[in-house]
Amino acid sequence: MDYKLVFAALETVCEDVLSVMCGPSDFPYGAVAQRLVTCMKQIQEHGRALEPVVGSFTAVFHHYDFDEQTPGNGYRTLVKVFLSCLLHIIHKGRYIASNYNSAFFRADHNASEMEAYCSALCQLRALLHLAQRLINDNDCGQLYSLQDGDLSRRFVQEYSSMHKACFYGRCLGFQFSPALRPFLQTVVISMVSYGETFGKQQSSLGIAALSLLTSGKYVIDPELRGAEFERITQNLDMQFWKSFWNLTESGLLSGFSRIAACPVQVNLTLTLPPVTLRLPLASDPSLTATVSPPIAHCGPGPVHLRLISYEIREGQDTEELLSYSRSDPPTISASHLPWVQKQPRSPWLLIHFHGGGFVAQTSRSHENYLRSWSKELNVPILSVDYSLSPEAPFPRALEECFYAYCWALNNCHLLGSTAERVCLAGDSAGGNLCITVSMKAISNGIRVPAGIMVAYPATLLTTDASPSRLLTLIDPLLPLGVLTKCINAYAGADCQSVQPAVESSSLSSLGRDTAVLLGDLTQGASNWIQSFLDPLRTSGGTRSLSSAQRRSPNNETRRTSTHNSSPNCGGHTDYPEGFEPLRSECLAFVTPTSCPIIRNPFVSPLLAPNSLLKGMPPVHIVASALDALLDDSVMFAKKLRDMGQPVTLKVVEDLPHGFLSLSQLAKETDVASEICVEQMRTIFQQENPTPALRKRPKLEETYQSTNPSG
Repeated sequence: MDYKLVFAALETVCEDVLSVMCGPSDFPYGAVAQRLVTCMKQIQEHGRALEPVVGSFTAVFHHYDFDEQTPGNGYRTLVKVFLSCLLHIIHKGRYIASNYNSAFFRADHNASEMEAYCSALCQLRALLHLAQRLINDNDCGQLYSLQDGDLSRRFVQEYSSMHKACFYGRCLGFQFSPALRPFLQTVVISMVSYGETFGKQQSSLGIAALSLLTSGKYVIDPELRGAEFERITQNLDMQFWKSFWNLTESGLLSGFSRIAACPVQVNLTLTLPPVTLRLPLASDPSLTATVSPPIAHCGPGPVHLRLISYEIREGQDTEELLSYSRSDPPTISASHLPWVQKQPRSPWLLIHFHGGGFVAQTSRSHENYLRSWSKELNVPILSVDYSLSPEAPFPRALEECFYAYCWALNNCHLLGSTAERVCLAGDSAGGNLCITVSMKAISNGIRVPAGIMVAYPATLLTTDASPSRLLTLIDPLLPLGVLTKCINAYAGADCQSVQPAVESSSLSSLGRDTAVLLGDLTQGASNWIQSFLDPLRTSGGTRSLSSAQRRSPNNETRRTSTHNSSPNCGGHTDYPEGFEPLRSECLAFVTPTSCPIIRNPFVSPLLAPNSLLKGMPPVHIVASALDALLDDSVMFAKKLRDMGQPVTLKVVEDLPHGFLSLSQLAKETDVASEICVEQMRTIFQQENPTPALRKRPKLEETYQSTNPSG
């Protein structure tokens, strides 16, 4: 996309709209026309100020890519998001200029749309200026300010005070694939509706009715939806997020998911007792290493797993395996049918660790794509239901995942596999666990997996600033306030948060299911409802704006500073004279984690010394260009490549964090999921699946050093 053409088109459309709205004195729209004039002048000013800034980023952002064949980093993403916002403004402006005299032209609606994008443009301008400071102060090619605490503190301060509601109302999801926007609207409306009922003592029927009513008003009023979503994402506590994310575990929603999912013949939930395991050393199989059961925080305890297999294979219906089953009776659908032939054990085994920010969800939430993977790869899949934070912070989840990996190596014959090639796969938090489990295998001297496939992994669990993490100020699925709560929970650190207005209490599963279902049904008709009601809402004249939207950037307190228009220039970059982003009236209370645990290499593998990463299996990373954690993937891939470790990086476009869970919602998510499948197939089909064996390294720092249980 040629940014110069975009800015030229923006200038043209601004002039066209201004000429129309500043026409004859008898122009029919009166105050609405004046709103559009004010808005277009502000957009024009933002565009003129930022064209050289975007040009300077465009000249240098290729230096931050993984390689020439993999264009992707946070600076590219910020420019792309900014230009995407301009394109929406250009499209809307052309419509206004061409249809203002139409009998069906909704003046107030179009003015509100343009004002929303003007607010978004103002905030994106602030992000570009913050990115300028990052690119000025970091070394060439470095995306994180790992040594600059001031930059990270400034980043958190800006998130806490900047107005973000405009990104969750009319502009919601403008940067993503258009096919995903209805889904994002459903998520946001469901979340704000659930936020109103969270903690209230209601009957199941009452919750359902209340959810339906609140959903309707958020469909009708995008500004109200944005403001409420901003409040929720900034100041509700971790229990709300755990409760909302775990709605995907409810029987009703998971039942619908299973109906649509690929059918499998084996779907077993297993529980491993806490017994000591012995595994052969990779360097000398005649010797063994001892692997203790998980003990951190709550002592020895069981590990929960789920076995999924498209076809039933030898060993999967044995009494020994069924003795581990949590189901009564075990759910092997075809094991007793005489016409179903058992397949031989597969030479492959896929071990999966789910995402969910270390605080929510289980394998059940991710079962939809796991079933598809089992069919497409023709491989049994073992997914680990590790304990969740904050009840079980680091290192409990890592201990359980490593224990499950070791158990699978010893008992692969029960899983329908010979485990000649073992692949670890995970997304987000699960991607972090794939990497750290492999690091533990290296440090314990046991066999490492044949390869790792991680999707949008979290490799740095800190609030250090990076250009892609600036997206947490606008991302509806991964806001910074939520990200820091997850980090604090996993680190076991106390974090300050604003509690809900009423005392918290659990809601019944039926109530949750019904409320969410009704919310989704309501949103399913949102486009029709909104198109019907907008003329009714706009017929009364000029629509009132929130105080944050009415506030002109030029009326804010100005910051005086030295402004460098080129990111290559050295010096201190701040907001330029006369500009300040819009500020929120609902400030966030974000507490960056200061606990040293977050810089432990088994928590943040991007910070791991080379001695811990040397000998890692091939790592295949699939990231999204619009993900706030994109720079985690780019920097970790660069770190491995610079060490001479085998690594690949694929960057998909136009998708949010968590795209694996959105499979089948859009063509783009299906393509991204298929890329993940191909990466795993590469691991299974490689000629030399196991990296060179080596002796156990002498560690400078191990995860046990921070184990609270001693």
